[in-house]
Amino acid sequence: MKNKDAYIAEMKSQLDALNATMHELEAKVALAQADMRAKYEEEVAKLRHQSTLAQAKLDELRASSEASWTTLVAGTEKVRDAFVHSFHYLKSQL
Repeated sequence: MKNKDAYIAEMKSQLDALNATMHELEAKVALAQADMRAKYEEEVAKLRHQSTLAQAKLDELRASSEASWTTLVAGTEKVRDAFVHSFHYLKSQL
């Protein structure tokens, strides 16, 4: 397994990329037909929430000790994976 700093940097990079692309999706949602826009906006709200959860897990990981950070990896990856899955779902709908 990577060291803590390398893992955090990689996770932050992944989350930053997803958040940047999420802004592009939000622009597409704004252009969607009115009947679909509400559904898409609901999905975007879920994405924002998952992004917030992922950032909180990353912050928790940063604050952890060198000895205990590995115990937080599974939870962090679970939250990130849910964010990625929801992201890809919305992207496929647009």
